[in-house]
Amino acid sequence: MANVFEADPQSLIGAAAEKLKAAGIPKPDYVTYVKSGPGKERVPQSADFWYVRCASVLRQVYLNGPIGISKLRTKYGSKKGHVMTRHHHYRAGGSIIKDAFDALEKKGYVKVTKQGRVITPSGKSFLDKLSAQTLKGG
Repeated sequence: MANVFEADPQSLIGAAAEKLKAAGIPKPDYVTYVKSGPGKERVPQSADFWYVRCASVLRQVYLNGPIGISKLRTKYGSKKGHVMTRHHHYRAGGSIIKDAFDALEKKGYVKVTKQGRVITPSGKSFLDKLSAQTLKGG
């Protein structure tokens, strides 16, 4: 059976974002008005940014779990350009990641442990089925 390690990450995250949107994961009101971190200059332009970020967070928990907000802030961070000095890495905002974790916990795909967030069997099954579909090309 196919799993997340074999599937193309971009197609898997896109398919998972569509499924999460269809499943009715609530999108916070502030997501359309805020930047995703201090290293960014503008708010995300994609209308489905929230669902893509939730799918990406779910995939990261599958691959690297147990994992916490701090590690994901570093992963989703970016470099900010400066005029006279070097580029510096800025960590992403934590509230979007925290709210993504909360939404995935309510859906039953992620749970909190003492070491960090881990994926549940239903979350693992969700991503494995989508991986098999993306590998088939469907």
